Amino acid sequence: MTNSGIGHWLKKAWTTLASILSPVKAECLLCKKVSELRLEQLGLCISCYQKVPWIQEVRCPTCGRSERCWDCQRRQQTFFKRSRSAVRYDDAMKELLARYKYRGDERLKTVIGRMLVHAYHLSQLEQPNSGSDPAQKIITFVPVSERRMLERGFNQADQMAIELGKRVGLPVIPLLNRSKHTDKQSFKKRNERLDDLEHVFEIDLSRLDIRCSTASLHIYLVDDVYTTGSTMNQCAKVLKTSLSAEVVGLTWAR
Repeated sequence: MTNSGIGHWLKKAWTTLASILSPVKAECLLCKKVSELRLEQLGLCISCYQKVPWIQEVRCPTCGRSERCWDCQRRQQTFFKRSRSAVRYDDAMKELLARYKYRGDERLKTVIGRMLVHAYHLSQLEQPNSGSDPAQKIITFVPVSERRMLERGFNQADQMAIELGKRVGLPVIPLLNRSKHTDKQSFKKRNERLDDLEHVFEIDLSRLDIRCSTASLHIYLVDDVYTTGSTMNQCAKVLKTSLSAEVVGLTWAR
């Protein structure tokens, strides 16, 4: 390549890099105001991005809560190794999820999926030697009932898992089915949740490669919100009953 050719290539590369890093005018996904948005702000204006209540400090080693957790202390048996969440479930995050999950603003799957990467990185802090870990790593997600799928038209955990998989380079494999519909868990007492989730989830190995089914697996189980951990624990129990697997929960909010 001639000097002029190299100069042209460098100029083009610099222009491309500058266009990626430079702010662009677009509508913020939260406040919907047109502002200058940068790639690292997840489609949010600087004001909304700074309001995201990221979980930076883990106090409960089991569920990843940023404060003392009584739910984990009361649980008789925990089937997942640990769970980590990206953000605290405050009023702003509740509104964000409501727009996505209940009002069908599916544009938000991108920003919520990108936020979930933070939970993934938190989980990696306790796996310093994960690069030499022989276990095969895959992502799966908490399924919804047919009734919920008909109501919403999508499974938010499925979409979040796909967004996460794209960004961390792991395959997403549906491993669980929901055999019956249950009412919203957030409205129930803890003992009601435990009873309600018995025999709700079933394993589905039809999409699992034969090499995975016989190997030691490291499964990241994705859901939107971790409340008491009952759903996460029941899904992990079903997975571990049928597979040689370590299950780590990843939820968007806690």
